[in-house]
Amino acid sequence: MKILLDPGHGLNTPGKRSPDGQFLEAIYNREIAKRIVAKLQNKGYDAELLVPEEEDISLNERVRRTNEHCQTLGKSNVILLSIHVNAAGNGSQWMNATGWSCYTCKGQTESDRLADCLYKAAEQILENQVIRTDYARDGDPDWEENFYILRHSLCPAVLVEQFFMDNKKNLAYLISDEGKRNLIDVIVSGLESFCSLSFPFHEH
Repeated sequence: MKILLDPGHGLNTPGKRSPDGQFLEAIYNREIAKRIVAKLQNKGYDAELLVPEEEDISLNERVRRTNEHCQTLGKSNVILLSIHVNAAGNGSQWMNATGWSCYTCKGQTESDRLADCLYKAAEQILENQVIRTDYARDGDPDWEENFYILRHSLCPAVLVEQFFMDNKKNLAYLISDEGKRNLIDVIVSGLESFCSLSFPFHEH
């Protein structure tokens, strides 16, 4: 199983920062993604960064890279997880929106099963934190959107929004050692659960 970690945005992406300008989403996404890749590799998984570059890479190119792996290995042997940090406003002021969430494309696919695994991990690991769910729409916890990278990737693909950079309490958690460790553990645990469901008798 090839696991692709996609750190959202790039250093040249406008905005995508906390209202005080101290937190840059692109830098944070890359730190978390690199640490997840390292942890997965230490566990024996075939994990890599989809976007090792510091600058922003187009969504079209991200999808092209993903689908190239799918064509080589088979789409059922590839997972894509895109890492982001949410924002409720335009970056000019602090807001009150809070919580961790996971998105899939519309309709029921293997991506929903991956999202379920991530939500179960989040509920266990992110104690006393808000987990944002959308059971009302289709009976499962993930949010559905036609995000380009989710809609056009051939393999199971999800996008994780790790709390809100324009909420002071969320931001304090995001940058804390505990917060980083927990967010990494959620994704690693969720991916491991999905892999064990998909290939229970195979080496990863």
